[in-house]
Amino acid sequence: MEGVCAAVSRDISEGVRAGGETESAAAYVPERPTLSGLQEAAAGCRGCHLWERGTQTVFGEGSPDAEVMLVGEQPGDQEDLAGKPFVGPAGRLLDRALEEAGIDRRQAYVTNVVKHFKWEPRGKRRIHQKPSWSEIAACRPWLDAELDVVEPEVVVCLGATAAQALIGRDFRVSRRRGELVESPLARYVLATVHPSSILRQRDDALREAEFATFVEDLRVVPPLLNGQSP
Repeated sequence: MEGVCAAVSRDISEGVRAGGETESAAAYVPERPTLSGLQEAAAGCRGCHLWERGTQTVFGEGSPDAEVMLVGEQPGDQEDLAGKPFVGPAGRLLDRALEEAGIDRRQAYVTNVVKHFKWEPRGKRRIHQKPSWSEIAACRPWLDAELDVVEPEVVVCLGATAAQALIGRDFRVSRRRGELVESPLARYVLATVHPSSILRQRDDALREAEFATFVEDLRVVPPLLNGQSP
């Protein structure tokens, strides 16, 4: 998988360079990566400008033997402060959904496409800003390295940013959520919504309905891990 991930990363980077952007984390990635080595190296990453505003790098977390990798967009405010992915309200919702879907949290590795929190001030609050394509491309070498080390059986993209970064810029989660798609990144790849989108629903009834659909999307995963054909 290493060659495939490197090729995908090069394709993205070349497209960004054509537009005049040259930022990349590639120079910070160790030649013979391990998860602990990657996390240590990423702590000092200056591959793009987002490190200037983030409190710290928020790297992925989980076992190097994890069968499932869940990939979100970027760390949020609480993740930025804690230095761990998916520890805020969206992370707690994800944990609940994994349990209901029958996915052992210990089988999962969680990470984000972008490793620093991008935000803008609004009063005393730090408000999430969506990362740009050039910022996603600059951070992509870290995600490629995580994929190469973990070699998950299943990759689950959480939200449009992760899905478009990993599957393709034309991919639409609203049309193809929960559907297995062909990809060189893992044996099985699918996308669903980001749990934060569930929290943004306007009332409890909508939140519960969206959560139930989210769990149904994730229920695709356990049979795949048990060797059942999709």
